[in-house]
Formats: sequence, structure tokens, C-alpha cells
Amino acid sequence: MTSRQRFLDALNFKKSDRMPVVEWAPWWDKTLTRWTGEGMPISTPYNDEETAAYFGLDIMKMLTITGTTAETPAETSHGAGIISGEASYERIRPTLYSDKLIEQQVAEARRIKARHDNGDFVIRLWLDGFFWFPRILFGIENHLYAFYDYPELMHRINQDLTDYNIRAIEAIFPILKPDMVGFGEDMSYNHGPMISYELFEEFIMPYYRQINPVIKKYDVKVMLDSDGDIYKMIPWMREAGIDGVYPLERQAGVDLTRIREEYPKFLLMGGYDKMVMSKDEPAMRAEFERLLPVMRSGGFISSVDHQTPPEVSMENYKIYMKLFHEYAAKAAGCMDD
Repeated sequence: MTSRQRFLDALNFKKSDRMPVVEWAPWWDKTLTRWTGEGMPISTPYNDEETAAYFGLDIMKMLTITGTTAETPAETSHGAGIISGEASYERIRPTLYSDKLIEQQVAEARRIKARHDNGDFVIRLWLDGFFWFPRILFGIENHLYAFYDYPELMHRINQDLTDYNIRAIEAIFPILKPDMVGFGEDMSYNHGPMISYELFEEFIMPYYRQINPVIKKYDVKVMLDSDGDIYKMIPWMREAGIDGVYPLERQAGVDLTRIREEYPKFLLMGGYDKMVMSKDEPAMRAEFERLLPVMRSGGFISSVDHQTPPEVSMENYKIYMKLFHEYAAKAAGCMDD
């Protein structure tokens, strides 16, 4: 069975010879620098596919469509934003929503199509989401005020983004159908959503309701990438036509068992507490034991609940991988407990 088929089976609650063994996000550069110093082949850190193969992971590659370009002005500092209202949006808009980027990703889709069709790897399409992208433009704090100060501009930005994302989907999908679409959002922190349901319903849900039918006519699952405690948002996502969520951060208090009990068909990816990976094998095994019932329930892609941090030695990561393969088989019923 191929890596791609295992992944699709998991998303569709089907049994396979084992669960997928993937990292949904690339590794931190500092982590890879550490591992290189600990003996990982020097070429490996610069190639995510090579890194995955070195550690025995199933390979997940990403096609990326973003609203900004290299020509878009940079923030003066992190979170400062690059627009302050309608006039500044007009000034930078010629640098946004690049059809050239779509063409580049179409060319990449053609380049990797044969291997993807052969099942060699999973493809995740990244799209900027409708909370994420206005925040990039306005900046972290001003974005939250913009729901009230610039409501018409917020809608205009999200409609522009929707139209652009749909153009990308309609250009890429007839060539290569991704195995999932992940919208970058990060709408929650460790105490829950950063906005109310009312704001989500007015400013974000209408755009998911436009774009999701376009994706789903190709029979592709739609998932939302949000750090923090996403529990309260799950009904909102389902209402918007989102199929699942990741990365399910343990440090934010996400309870996978509770989510699976209350939403048995909602897709989940991530969930493995990255904070235990720098400890010992019993601690890492205990974390897999915590996840095992959810792994067995289907509709769950177990993975680190964010990028593996640099506190994790290469030796510990190899222990994690050994256990990951063991529990991927156990979850599929291929090994005794």
C-alpha cells in the first residue's frame, strides 16, 4: 500500500495496513542544525523530502498559494502590518494575488504529478485563510480593531482572496488533485478563539461557503490550521463546511478524546505533545498510549502538534519514530497491545 493511499484511507475512516506516519509541518531550522551536528547527513536539512526519508516518514509535500508576493511591502516589525485602511490597501494591491504564483504552482504540479499519482507522497495545498490574511495586512492588533473600524474593507479583502484562491484551485486541480487543502488561520490561543461566533459568521463564514463547494466538487477534504484551543470553534467550522482541524496543541489544553466523542466524523491531524519528545522513551510511549484510542477511531492523522523543537535530540527523534511506527501498526490492528 502506498503512502498516499494510507493517508486517504485515514481521512475516509478506512482501515489500512498501518496509519500514516507523517510530519505535517517542516522541521525548525534550529532543530535540523542540531541534528546535523549530531550526525545527520549534511545535505538532509535543506530538503524536507530527504529528511522525511532519512527518518522513515511517509512524505508529505506542499503546494503553496499565498496572497502576498516578494513585491509586497514588508512589515517594519513583527505583527505591525502593512496597511492602515482603504488607501494603503489600494497602493499595495498590485503586489497581491499573483497569477504568476499560480502559474509556478501549476508547473510544480505538472512536475510532481507522476510520482503523486504513483502514491509516492501526500500533497497538501496551503491556502491563506480569511482570518489569517487580513491579519497579515493590518497587523496583529489593528486587525482585531478592523472588524469594527473597517468592516467594508475586511469584506473586500476576503472577497479578493476568495476569488484568487478559486482561480488557483481551478488551475491546479484538473492537473493534480491534492489529498487535502489546509487553510492557514490561527484563530485561537490557549484560552480559545480570538473572535466571537458573530464575527466569524459575518466576516469569515461567507467566504468558506463560497470556496468549499469548489474544492469539494473534486472530492478533496478541507481542513483548517489553527494553533491554540480550537474546541469551541469546531461547530463554527462544521457550519462553514470545514471537514477537520490541526495541529491540536496539547499545551493549549486540546482534549482529543472529548472531540472524538462529541464529533465522531470530524477529521483531526496532529495531537502528539511535542513537549514530551525531549524526555525519555517511557514518556513518549505514554503519549502514544493517550492517543491510541483516537488513532483507532479513524479520521485522525497522528503527528507532532507543531514543529519538532530544537530541544529534541536526533536520538530522541529516532526513538519517537520507532514508537510512531509501532503505534501506527497497533492503531490499524496489525499488532497486539
